[in-house]
Amino acid sequence: MYNKILSLIFFLLSVVLILVFMTNQDFFDWAFNRHHNKWSWYIRPLFLIPFSYFAYKRNMLGVSIVIFLLLTSMFWFSAPKVLDKQVEKFLLFEKEWLQSTWSFTKLISLLAIPVSLFLLALAFWKRSLYLGLAVIILMITGKVIWSLKNAGESSFAIILPGTIGLIICVLFIIIGNRKLRQID
Repeated sequence: MYNKILSLIFFLLSVVLILVFMTNQDFFDWAFNRHHNKWSWYIRPLFLIPFSYFAYKRNMLGVSIVIFLLLTSMFWFSAPKVLDKQVEKFLLFEKEWLQSTWSFTKLISLLAIPVSLFLLALAFWKRSLYLGLAVIILMITGKVIWSLKNAGESSFAIILPGTIGLIICVLFIIIGNRKLRQID
């Protein structure tokens, strides 16, 4: 019961954070200024490792905490003193896109995030390594493809962090899966 209550609390905190992010312009700008720090770009894909682990262990509290941490990781690092022009241009595109008029396409694009996280959790909950890895690969390559299609040349800024994150995730999950299967 304790885990269910805490899971719900972290889920609600995540929803509140998203609502504040989308409705409070000062917070939105503050978070995006800090998101210019590329460290946040490199660590974000790595959250898929503990997310997958907790889903494999069927630990909803762990899953909900990782989601909350993933959302907050955007602003863990201070804003850089010198801005990378490509990063600045890409984040300007993302800010404008997030604040633009809602459309069916935009809704589907944003729903892809929770749906893909649900599918990833489900894959590992069911202990399907290959399906889980396929979802991770689709998540990260999907973000890159969406960015290339919509943000153009500035989206090259996310290719290196996304690729490194993908490689690390796949390696750690394969190694972790082998270790967990030996324990189970």
